[in-house]
Amino acid sequence: MTKGRVLTTPTRLLKLILPMPFHPDQEYINANEQQRREWSNENVEPLALLVHPQQPLSYLERLIQAEVPPMQVEGGEKLPEIVFRAEADYDQGEAKADRKRKDRDEQGRNVAAYSGLGREGPSKDREANWVRWSSSTEVGDFIRDAARGREFAIGIEGHDKELRVAVPSFRDRTYYMRMRLRKMSREIDDMARVKRDCDELAHKGAHRLAKGGFAALATWWGIVYYVTFHTEMGWDLVEPVTYLAGLTTIMGGYLWFLFISRDLSYKAAMNVTVSRRQTALYQERGFDPQKWEQIVHEANLLRREIRMVATEYDVEWDEMRDLGGEEVKEALEEEDEGRKKKSKRQRERQEEEEEEVEEHEQHEQQVKKDTTVKEPAGRKK
Repeated sequence: MTKGRVLTTPTRLLKLILPMPFHPDQEYINANEQQRREWSNENVEPLALLVHPQQPLSYLERLIQAEVPPMQVEGGEKLPEIVFRAEADYDQGEAKADRKRKDRDEQGRNVAAYSGLGREGPSKDREANWVRWSSSTEVGDFIRDAARGREFAIGIEGHDKELRVAVPSFRDRTYYMRMRLRKMSREIDDMARVKRDCDELAHKGAHRLAKGGFAALATWWGIVYYVTFHTEMGWDLVEPVTYLAGLTTIMGGYLWFLFISRDLSYKAAMNVTVSRRQTALYQERGFDPQKWEQIVHEANLLRREIRMVATEYDVEWDEMRDLGGEEVKEALEEEDEGRKKKSKRQRERQEEEEEEVEEHEQHEQQVKKDTTVKEPAGRKK
């Protein structure tokens, strides 16, 4: 009989292809020989089922029961029971005692061996040991555990042969995620180059502006020195001018602080200058910061999800092969760290606001309590 398959889809659902041994018009599973011969020459199309990895096997069981004919029993009919079996990670029988003891010495008595090869794994020269799985097990957990072998089995009550289904490997389970990550990585690489050039130009422009400010201060110092010591005007005229210039500088700095609503410091001024220059360069070169944040965030989510699947399958994922380069990885990690720091600052700010509100409420309650205590005393007096 043809072996079934478990396929991944772009929507992250699992597509189960089952070769059905029953004709849709067949009345009962346990039909007599004449009825079986009648349907044996008919071609039966395989059955396709879509399931989510977090759905239980009982859901898949009900889907299969809805597509197979019932069993004929005394006094009526009933739905056949569906059994899911996967290869076990232990040996049975006295003839395999030596291998059993060796495995225990190497891995431990209660350690389960996992492999993400699935259908890509090597064929075994011995009969596999099968274990029945509970119908409450999630489909994803069942397939992950079954990946230690090349296939799992579905038993249908009333049918003498089991349906064998090839187990998807780690590469199968993550195929669409890795293809999407590769596509996003190429786009991130192109956008990262534009962003890096804009950031470098913005920082260079800010440093040039800072150097220009120092040159202006040095020029002002030279003018004051020359007018004070090398002209007839002297300090009597220069003193009020320098005083007014200094006061004007302080007032301008205060207005700047009110405008940017930040600390009046060199770092704050540099950040504002760089930010404005970056915005202008981004618009000039067609770089969308919102799209950049969105695509980087989605790429990091895909990386995290692929790592989780790799951990479940106990395999090593070659991340650089799918990202396409070290620059993309650095950009993703840098943005991820920046997002974490930003969320941390937001949480701290929110906690501070909540503490202030709580202190204010406690203060109001204390004031009301003191007022309530004083009023009866005043009336009594």
